[in-house]
Amino acid sequence: MSNQKKRNFQIEAFKHRVVVDPKYADKTWQILERAIHQIYNQDASGLSFEELYRNAYNMVLHKFGEKLYTGFIATMTGHLKEKARLIEAAQGGAFLEELNKKWNEHNKALEMIRDILMYMDRTYIESTKKPHVHPMGLSLWRDNVVHSPKIHTRLLNTLLDLVYKERTGEVIDRGLVRNVTKMFMDLGESVYQDDFEKPFLEASSEFYKVESQEFIESCDCGDYLKKAEKRLTEEIDRVGHYLDAKSEDKITSVVEREMIANHMQRLVHMENSGLVNMLLNDKYEDLGRMYSLFRRVTNGLSTVRDVMTSHLREMGKQLVTDPEKSKDPVEFVQRLLDERDKYDKIISTAFGNDKTFQNASNSSFEYFINLNTRSPEFISLFVDDKLRKGLKGIADVDVEVILDKVMMLFRYLQEKDVFEKYYKQHLAKRLLSGKTVSDDAEKSLIVKLKTECGYQFTSKLEGMFTDMKTSEDTMRGFYGSHPELSEGPTLTVQILTTGSWPTQPAVPCNLPAEVSVLCEKFRSYYLGTHTGRRLSWQTNMGTADIKAVFGKGQKHELNVSTFQMCVLMLFNNSDRLSYKEIEQATEIPAPELRRCLQSLACVKGKNVIKKEPMSKDIGEDDLFVVNDKFTSKFYKVKIGTVVAQKETEPEKQETRHRVEEDRKPQIEAAIVRIMKSRKILDHNNIIAEVTKQLQPRKLDLSDNNLVVRKAAEIRRLCDAQFDSSIIGVGEICKAVICLEIAASRLPVIFDRQAAVKLSGMSEKAYTRSFNSLQNVIGFKIKLNIKELAIQFGCVRIIKSVQNILSSYKERFLASLPASRRANADFTRPVFTAAAFYLCAKKQKLKVDKLRLIKVCGTSESEFACVSTSMTDLCFDCVGVSKEKKDAKDVKGNRGMVNHLS
Repeated sequence: MSNQKKRNFQIEAFKHRVVVDPKYADKTWQILERAIHQIYNQDASGLSFEELYRNAYNMVLHKFGEKLYTGFIATMTGHLKEKARLIEAAQGGAFLEELNKKWNEHNKALEMIRDILMYMDRTYIESTKKPHVHPMGLSLWRDNVVHSPKIHTRLLNTLLDLVYKERTGEVIDRGLVRNVTKMFMDLGESVYQDDFEKPFLEASSEFYKVESQEFIESCDCGDYLKKAEKRLTEEIDRVGHYLDAKSEDKITSVVEREMIANHMQRLVHMENSGLVNMLLNDKYEDLGRMYSLFRRVTNGLSTVRDVMTSHLREMGKQLVTDPEKSKDPVEFVQRLLDERDKYDKIISTAFGNDKTFQNASNSSFEYFINLNTRSPEFISLFVDDKLRKGLKGIADVDVEVILDKVMMLFRYLQEKDVFEKYYKQHLAKRLLSGKTVSDDAEKSLIVKLKTECGYQFTSKLEGMFTDMKTSEDTMRGFYGSHPELSEGPTLTVQILTTGSWPTQPAVPCNLPAEVSVLCEKFRSYYLGTHTGRRLSWQTNMGTADIKAVFGKGQKHELNVSTFQMCVLMLFNNSDRLSYKEIEQATEIPAPELRRCLQSLACVKGKNVIKKEPMSKDIGEDDLFVVNDKFTSKFYKVKIGTVVAQKETEPEKQETRHRVEEDRKPQIEAAIVRIMKSRKILDHNNIIAEVTKQLQPRKLDLSDNNLVVRKAAEIRRLCDAQFDSSIIGVGEICKAVICLEIAASRLPVIFDRQAAVKLSGMSEKAYTRSFNSLQNVIGFKIKLNIKELAIQFGCVRIIKSVQNILSSYKERFLASLPASRRANADFTRPVFTAAAFYLCAKKQKLKVDKLRLIKVCGTSESEFACVSTSMTDLCFDCVGVSKEKKDAKDVKGNRGMVNHLS
């Protein structure tokens, strides 16, 4: 019995035949049809929706779904045709009101009908793949009402007419227009676009084409820009009130094209009101408006920048080449500073500190400042004037501001070694005469020069300050060893180290006996305390304070040069002296003696001696006597030597000769380097190679040792962290990229185009290598979501981007082991950029992906990896219909988990 097979029995339900009344479907449909009529006639209060739902349910259940579906369509179509006739009959302003009224009635009726036919929606329609009740109701409204021949064109013309009226200043019912445009959007995006948006944009284009032509014929540039700005604001406001949000970019593009892009050249060059006029008259508001409008269109900012650059270069060229404006070096430099301040203010106030405009301004100033070969001398003279008297009584903070401005001009100089020669001469005169207003200011400027150009540039300048301090100690020792010299003339000697000071060949001069004795004693003391040294007197660089009594006993203390002292001391023994006698007694060279006598006898208020005959020129037959009638309200009278502020042509040639001599070692070193590497080279090629190596501003960084040092530091860091050859970055390219990174962080002007050429790579390859190295060494840029949104014209997605970043971080960290979460780094700009792109894509906003990748400083592959990861983990935020996944399981994400943690 146990070996018998087990058998399974199944008892089925008893089946019986259900007999359906042949007229059941017709009777049931008549009940439902009457209900639909009552709903459309707004007489549904007596209907039992439960009973109606049951009837529809039973019809579907008994396989009459097709009859129910076709009957619903036919009945609704009949009612909509009747509504269309009523709408067509409406006149004037009542047309839109009637349309809106019937649309609202249809929507209410459609909701009730959909509830009654809900079972059919869920079963019959799903199985047959036919349109659901609600979409079908909207399609029937579209086909029978909106696309009705008598309504379609009239509706579009009415809407466009209302928009036109509003643009021309009339008040319209915005709520009514909003309801109609919302109806279009409810009927489907394609209906909104085809039936309204496209004709609206075409009409808008024609409107603004005509209006812009009228404006540009009747308005100046400033007024035109105000009108264009107003129109843009109005269109954005119009979108917010009664158009689809996606229409904003399209309508603003129309306004931008017709009112700005098509008239750019005419606007910037408009006579008496264009860009040049705005720059000349400091119209910051108009300039800011032009910048904000032109940045919206392709090549808009480049057009403004080119015109500004052209004007600035032409203006600067006139400024530096005009002989009249070059007569006073201080005023010459002050004008340059004023122009620089002016354009700095324009760029910061009107152009949003746009770096491209800053670079254009810097390039222009560098161009025209170097057109005048005397610019290095004039800038040094300006500094000399400020440090002698111009900074007296000014707060330390303001002094630093002035010195920083001077350094700004100094950076533009291509011949910085020429400046150094002049600056050394002027500094020497200030130190030796004790006429500097502030030692702190002097040292501060030297520190700035040292930071800019390195130790070697300022070593001799610093040596001059060291000599001044050493001289003070020496003089204390001298008078300490000669106490008897406390009575009588006082001698102060500055010991100048040969090579540090711009000394000249010793000029012969017979010093007065009293001074000569002191000089000999000092010589004996100094050579006795320092072995192996030599002293030579630079009398032409000395000064003296002497006491004088005039006429009726008037006493004054005269501050004079050593040569002037030698001349004046002669009058202690003679009342009248001829030019020949003075020349023989002092042995001062004729040019120096003439200037000396001219300052003593021919300068009003300082003429302590008189000459016969009276004239401004000194002749060999002139006679000189003491001016007994000399008076001054000051006890101390400074009598300067008549000397030209600027160098004379021979002096200029001499300075140039010294500069060329100093350049010889650099040239010789370049020749040695070239010949060591090339072994054999003909003369012409040697000249070409030397010129190439010594080209002063290949990357605008040759004189900036700070950038070079920073670049070297970055390169060492790069070598320690990453083998750049893996990504195909050679040593030359790496050096150039490190220079650019260093320049961008300091910040210093950098020529990207020249860098690309030097690297030997294409621009795209260079940019990719630059971004890779910058990311590897951790010098990543920071992206501000708001600035990014403004830059790409997607302001309304700011909050969405923040939400995606927050969600992504939370979900990604949840997938990491606890030990690795602390080290995860989400600050890299690629995450912000990816979130921004996905949000824009969700909102169907156009964003240039390649430009975004360039802005965030990453590679296309890394951007794609992060975007994929973000899409998978935050599918609910970015609008992608897919299942949530673990970060570690997402394709392409495992490597990023390791990288982040």
